[in-house]
Amino acid sequence: MSTNPNSVEARSGLQPWKVTNLPPPPSTKGLSLLAVIGPGAIVLGASIGSGEWLLGPATFIKYGLGLLWLTSIAVFLQTVLNTELIRYTLYTGEPAVTGFMRTRPHSTFWAWLYAALFLMQTGWPAWAANAAGAVFFLVAGTLATRDDATSVYWIGCGTFLICVGILVFSGKRIERTLEILNWVMIVIILGTLFLLCLVFATPSSWLGAVVGLVGFDLNAGRFSLLPADADWLLIGAFVGYSGAGGVANLMVSNWSRDKGFGMGQVVGFIPAAVGGQKVKLAHSGSVFEVSETSLRSWRGWWRIVRYDQWGIFFLGALLGMILPAILYTSALEPGKDIRGLAIASELANAMAVRGGAVLTLTLATMSVWVLFKTQLDLLEGMTRAITDILWSGSTRIRQWRGGDVRLVYYSVLAATVVWGMIALRLTQPIILLQLSANMAGLVMMVSALHILYVNTKFLPKELQPPLWRRLALIFMSIFYGFFVYLWLMGGLIPDRGKGFLFSLLRHIGLG
Repeated sequence: MSTNPNSVEARSGLQPWKVTNLPPPPSTKGLSLLAVIGPGAIVLGASIGSGEWLLGPATFIKYGLGLLWLTSIAVFLQTVLNTELIRYTLYTGEPAVTGFMRTRPHSTFWAWLYAALFLMQTGWPAWAANAAGAVFFLVAGTLATRDDATSVYWIGCGTFLICVGILVFSGKRIERTLEILNWVMIVIILGTLFLLCLVFATPSSWLGAVVGLVGFDLNAGRFSLLPADADWLLIGAFVGYSGAGGVANLMVSNWSRDKGFGMGQVVGFIPAAVGGQKVKLAHSGSVFEVSETSLRSWRGWWRIVRYDQWGIFFLGALLGMILPAILYTSALEPGKDIRGLAIASELANAMAVRGGAVLTLTLATMSVWVLFKTQLDLLEGMTRAITDILWSGSTRIRQWRGGDVRLVYYSVLAATVVWGMIALRLTQPIILLQLSANMAGLVMMVSALHILYVNTKFLPKELQPPLWRRLALIFMSIFYGFFVYLWLMGGLIPDRGKGFLFSLLRHIGLG
């Protein structure tokens, strides 16, 4: 049965929802919980690769561990955002971006806007490019310099293409492949970092990280919320990628749909090109009538979401930032600027004297794996999200070549690969990463308010977020908007010499 084509969810041009029953949640007793959760592990795996492994350490070495308070706030707010994005998917079986497309003025407007945001944040393969610096270190035994830029570029291309190969040959369900890879990464990386911190970090480093979560700078002996004369491009990037960041958060609803959370079991999923069968993916969601039975099932699904996001993503993202921060600040001299072609291998190089060749090899390999996995997650998530936008918004695309969603998915992937090879040549990998991270702040500023509007407009009153969550989303938009302003303008008072906006205007001849 279909709802009225003039109903509120169809007024922007998309098809109305169908109405069916909410599937009952699976058992979460004992170890069966590990088979039920999963999207939180994927988004956590994506988060560890950029902010936690590169931008966070670059910030802490330059300004100290007192800035960890920004991570505390960012990860909390992102967990709230993630659960609200999944809330929409539980009710409709649609990714949250499809919900955004159901708002005025028109689905096409939001489709173009969010596709552009995905491309501006994750369209360039900054993670493969930064992993290339660690690969170069493993092969050459020295840190990459400007003279090695061509070698690093080709290694980055190869790393990027390996990610593409995994997505093509990923078995029946792409989401499940990513989930397994991220579980392996989380256990190995966080476990290894914890052991290394126990062995090599001083008690003062541990204490500095703990008090830094509330903004206290142990070295200065005072609370220090923001540094004087800050590099706002770096600080904004650090805040943007504390946790997952931007479109990486939006992707959690796509992965939740393909995992089969709530009504996601009804609508289908995106299969792999090789090894995956043709699966019918609905272009419009299905919702359920609110009743005592459906509310009981809803509470069971919501309990799974809490385990997945607060138990896996929230705690893991905090540990993922704290442990590298402790290790980096214990190994490298304070105030050093590590941003360059060799940023991914700086820790391995610094630990060579203290831990020998085996430890150096281990850390360099970890850098490669962390950044490679992040590139894989974000490439897949961006391709998936743009595919869902096209699939929901265009009848012609849904009818193309017999309605096989795999053709759309892999066409988008092919276009991304072509652009990625060009983007790798544009500038240094760390600059690409900083630009990407600052774009994440803009995405979260917009999407926090958008999901608040969607969940209070389209969901039944019984399923809408409580007041504290609504206030948290409003604060999230203000929080990230503040740092977007700082990096665009160069500070509270606009500075034409530091603001990114002024640099961009000068670059195009308008400044």
